[in-house]
Amino acid sequence: MRRCIQLASNGLGNTYPNPLVGCVIVKDGEIIAEGWHQKAGAPHAEVNAINQIVNKEILKESTLYVSLEPCAHFGKTPPCADLIVKYSIPKVVIGTVDPFAKVNGLGIQKLKNAETELILGVLEKESRELNKRFFTFHQEKRPYIILKWAKTADGFISPLNDKKKWITNEFSKQIVHKWRTEEQSILVGTKTAKVDDPQLNARLWSGNQPIRLVLDKDMKLERNLNLFDLSQKSIVFTEKRAEDQENLQFETIAFDECLAEQILNKLYHMDIQSIIIEGGKQTLETFIQKGLWDEARIFTSKENWGEGVESPKINGELVETKMIQSDRLEIFKP
Repeated sequence: MRRCIQLASNGLGNTYPNPLVGCVIVKDGEIIAEGWHQKAGAPHAEVNAINQIVNKEILKESTLYVSLEPCAHFGKTPPCADLIVKYSIPKVVIGTVDPFAKVNGLGIQKLKNAETELILGVLEKESRELNKRFFTFHQEKRPYIILKWAKTADGFISPLNDKKKWITNEFSKQIVHKWRTEEQSILVGTKTAKVDDPQLNARLWSGNQPIRLVLDKDMKLERNLNLFDLSQKSIVFTEKRAEDQENLQFETIAFDECLAEQILNKLYHMDIQSIIIEGGKQTLETFIQKGLWDEARIFTSKENWGEGVESPKINGELVETKMIQSDRLEIFKP
């Protein structure tokens, strides 16, 4: 099952809206085939593993391990549970049940009806962590929320003079670009968009580009900013009405005490499963104050500024710390 999870993680950023799934087939204590779901619309992990077996007869003497319950419905591909039954695989080991309504126990039931021997919940915690975005989306009805910011050693997130100033090193910057390929969307507030003029793309890592999200209540942001260059999909949350263009979409919401909830609700109905909240301080605190976050990734550099805009404060459990050259990266969970 650990190998299933390892294989599944290769698909991160490429399988949306589908989950990450890995599969291995074992005979006489040895792995004879393996596969993972590589891209939405492409064959599922079980199919990729089974297709590696030339002599399908040996499947009748094999055990199939899979990190997530085999699907039971016709989507872009046929049900994997049917395929397992077709080849009379006698034993299936499953990491965790699929929360998606069209599966959720139905794949397991199909296998039970075929008298397949089932073992459920092997490395269940790890299997759920693998698909934290997918589970949050289907169970909480909102995207998985990652807060991300950088601060100086003396606790400042940005200068007082509204000038653009880097805090972290180039290696930390590259890691952030990698993260952008793994998540579906990335959000900044009006001030960050105006002062920093970010591109919010993944220039330093190969992969999918996130959907850019920006808050612009009164439509005051200049259209010559990078966010509006139409090079990748961008969504503007505003109180004004505007006509959509190719790669530029406008969503009308009220900028009130329910701002965060409205944004998440809009994204949920767009099938967006994950979001990085990149700043600035006010935007980050909008989500922090409502307890709407699943993970916070905070860089601290060795620089001291002496003054500046103070970093947001967060109450959470520190789950990981690592050094990125001179920068310290801390990851918190609620």
